[in-house]
Amino acid sequence: MYDHDMEMEHLAKIKVIGVGGGGNNAVNRMIESGIQGVEFICANTDAQALKLSKADVKLQLGEKLTRGLGAGANPEVGKKAAEESHDQVEEILKGADMVFVTAGMGGGTGTGAAPVIAEVAKEVGALTVGVVTRPFTFEGRKRAKQAQSGIGNLKEKVDTLIVIPNDRLLEIVDKNTPMLDAFREADNVLRQGVQGISDLISVPGLINLDFADVKTIMTEGGSALMAIGVASGENRAAEAAKKAISSPLLEKSIDGAKGVLMNITGGTNLSLYEVNEAADIVATAADEEVNMIFGSVIREELEDEIVVTVIATGFEEKEKVADAAQVEQELFARRRQNPEGLSSVKPRDHHREEPVSPVQQPARRSRTIVDDEDTLDIPTFLRNRRRKND
Repeated sequence: MYDHDMEMEHLAKIKVIGVGGGGNNAVNRMIESGIQGVEFICANTDAQALKLSKADVKLQLGEKLTRGLGAGANPEVGKKAAEESHDQVEEILKGADMVFVTAGMGGGTGTGAAPVIAEVAKEVGALTVGVVTRPFTFEGRKRAKQAQSGIGNLKEKVDTLIVIPNDRLLEIVDKNTPMLDAFREADNVLRQGVQGISDLISVPGLINLDFADVKTIMTEGGSALMAIGVASGENRAAEAAKKAISSPLLEKSIDGAKGVLMNITGGTNLSLYEVNEAADIVATAADEEVNMIFGSVIREELEDEIVVTVIATGFEEKEKVADAAQVEQELFARRRQNPEGLSSVKPRDHHREEPVSPVQQPARRSRTIVDDEDTLDIPTFLRNRRRKND
């Protein structure tokens, strides 16, 4: 017997808390996009900014300390404000199975308060995932240094931390894009990171994951990277997957990841064949021993588009995150090679296909063996049938 109320009771309780200006903007964007099965919270030291929030739950941090006037770009003030409001944060987050802490790093509230809030989320027993941006180089060296410190502090308090380098967004947007639009794109990427994970748990699809699946990849995941690929038309699944694994948002290859969580989202015409094709391409690019799980979500509004979101976790800590100067030099070199800028969603090239190298079967969930390039054109169930006949 199907009981809708019983099903809702057993769904994982997911809460998203946006901290500071960047976090609040990201939450507003998530609400506008209609993310399902998630409770939204905005926390800020700036009382005026909180009034612009579309979240049902709003929390003014450090009311006595800041008197609603903000943290003045001082992370220490942001930290103390969150500590003052510890009990209120705990009350709001209580009962959550999973908490996303999202913020823009480099300012005062997001940088200082996010680690405190993440610590509270862990205290209440929630799987805690940080999704934050590192500031654009043009925002100045001081913000870059504050962001680096804040990211280090936050990483110690969360299970998994996804850091999105805003400078990489310059390779996605057109060179004539207004500055305000560039910041909106940063908010949008934060939204995509949260939605890519939460949809797998809360939105019905071709292949559903339960909370335990996600927890397997995200618990103690450490540093993580996120990439998104979008494509439409013929070969859309393969192209979206290839764009994801070669995304400018990736600061390093996913082949060093110990875990990969993948979301394949499409319209009602999304086929199981396409899901299999996209998953195999990402799996082939990952490490042989990776633990990879994937799910598929249906969103009617996408129509002919397919969106592939890849969260890669568990990287070795040998490589330190590049500082602002390094990123700036790298971007300068790339722009000299391609002055028109790069786009994450390029027109399809029918004459050039990226080679997919053979890979052995790693230990992961929902993975198919890839014998050679041709097998990417055959769904898993047909390959299995062919092996039996052989």
